[in-house]
Amino acid sequence: MSKYHLKTRTPTVGEYRNVRGGAGMRVQNIDAVEKGLPNSLFAVCVETEAKEVVGIGRVIGDGGLFFEIVDIAVMKAHHKKGLGKMIMDAVMKYIHANAPSGAFVSLIADKRVAEFYERYGFVRRGIDEPGMGLVISKI
Repeated sequence: MSKYHLKTRTPTVGEYRNVRGGAGMRVQNIDAVEKGLPNSLFAVCVETEAKEVVGIGRVIGDGGLFFEIVDIAVMKAHHKKGLGKMIMDAVMKYIHANAPSGAFVSLIADKRVAEFYERYGFVRRGIDEPGMGLVISKI
């Protein structure tokens, strides 16, 4: 029996911030997390037998035209145990069951993990097709 269990549910604000921090990702502002999490189209948490959330994944978007896979995160202490695959398998099952033909599914990945997402059919954009982003910073 696996010592990890996948739960289809949105993480709490504390779980979300804890996993992102434990995965080496930026820990988001509490107010933004409280506002954003309930707007997830789909979310999963990976729990240990002790019910500690050590991995998360979410899908956001409009539910028809556009879907974005975000927050695929596993705490560093739990890397290399298949948890990222467990999360992505669940996310892609949701996408295939709910995204209509022609829907655009996107994600942003670090260069070091791009090959992981290519296994799910994601394609890197070419040099002439830059992806762009903006993080808002308020003082």
